[in-house]
Amino acid sequence: MENVGGISEISAALADEGKAQRLFAKLRWPKGVRCPHCDHFKVYKTKGTNPDRPQWKCAACRRKFSCTTGTVFEGSHIPMRKWLFAIHMICSSRKGVSAKQIQRQLRINYKAAWFMMHRIRWAMTQEPLVGMLGGPGRVVEADETYVGGRRRGKAGRGALGKSIVVALMDRDAGVARVASVPNVRGETLKGVIRRNVKDTTFISTDNYPAYKGLAKEFAGHGTVDHDKEYVRGIVHTNFAESYFSLLKRGIMGAFHSVSARHIDRYLNEFSFRWGNRELDDGALMIKVVRGSEGMRLTYRPPKGSRACPPQDGSLRE
Repeated sequence: MENVGGISEISAALADEGKAQRLFAKLRWPKGVRCPHCDHFKVYKTKGTNPDRPQWKCAACRRKFSCTTGTVFEGSHIPMRKWLFAIHMICSSRKGVSAKQIQRQLRINYKAAWFMMHRIRWAMTQEPLVGMLGGPGRVVEADETYVGGRRRGKAGRGALGKSIVVALMDRDAGVARVASVPNVRGETLKGVIRRNVKDTTFISTDNYPAYKGLAKEFAGHGTVDHDKEYVRGIVHTNFAESYFSLLKRGIMGAFHSVSARHIDRYLNEFSFRWGNRELDDGALMIKVVRGSEGMRLTYRPPKGSRACPPQDGSLRE
């Protein structure tokens, strides 16, 4: 299944709902269908169901399920073939793809397309709390930028109407952790670094005054003055700058406008592609499908539920 992802390989599934359902099941369960309720392997297909939407029943817990049960796609009335097309588009478009484009290509309404894209971004969510970044002999870059709208009547410079984004880039692991923050004060930026980076790590930043004092808390801290130089030995923020450049081109060219409420989900999308940039489109599709398990995303959470937090930052809060 690792060859899935090119449009020629998935074209048959995009034209036939039954094939799309079977393809999704194979992507989710490469070693055979398993019950999403109890993880039992002994399951059988139920009789008399729609062949385009196969269902199974577990021999252990006796519960019925489909290929989308227990995933972020559960409960959707949109055909799976359209979901696979949207997943392919978001994985193969390095600068992102807008809901407006998905609306035009799938011939669905804009609200459905917008919600589809956010469900896929939710499936792209990384595991931010698995461990800290860095370690002995490793370098983590920290940098911040402003992302979002332009100031009316100005040349577009300044922070008004924009979201503040901070990025931590582990050079050795090739991992990016990015999220929005309320301000660029020292207590905020250094607090983010403390919560996400091991104290045995060398920190590389620009010469922004808010980062002063990190050398006392970590293995080392180097700064580079961008008015004079961009690289001095191992000290630079080039990976963070590269990430920000890709992010801003995507937002300006594809999305045009991103609200502060949803900015962290867009950051998750770009972080997912950045952290898996060595993989081809097919491998990315597989990771999205398998990453969708155990998640639900509703437009509004059911009363008393926490199924859909408004933001999902990738940094430790």
